Amino acid sequence: MIVQKEFRLPALPRGYHIVTNEVLEAVGKLPKVGIFHLFIKHTSAAITINENADPSVRVDFESMFNKIVPENEPYLTHTIEGPDDMPAHIKAAMIGNSISIPITDGRLNLGTWQGIYLCEFRNHASGRKLVATIYS
Repeated sequence: MIVQKEFRLPALPRGYHIVTNEVLEAVGKLPKVGIFHLFIKHTSAAITINENADPSVRVDFESMFNKIVPENEPYLTHTIEGPDDMPAHIKAAMIGNSISIPITDGRLNLGTWQGIYLCEFRNHASGRKLVATIYS
């Protein structure tokens, strides 16, 4: 059986946000066994799985990605939506737009220190649309 739910996360400030609980609330009860696939419908934000305990990890992500893909570079031509837009597209392409997680015993089978991140790369983003597909 396949179940699909589309939902929206609220607007969050630029940065890396653990949204595991919000995602689970939006999708409801999970089957006993299956695969959970999550897709973000945007090109200037991403989703990934990473450290869920120490907030400094999220700060370091922001620092490193801003160093790797800085704003206001003179060679960037897609600048009509602001200096954060093209770097946001590049960062989103680097991290990705979907994740898949096994479902075991009715729960996401994440590691002890893993959580789902919304990686928000825009300075003033609106809420983000996601699609969860559950295969059981």
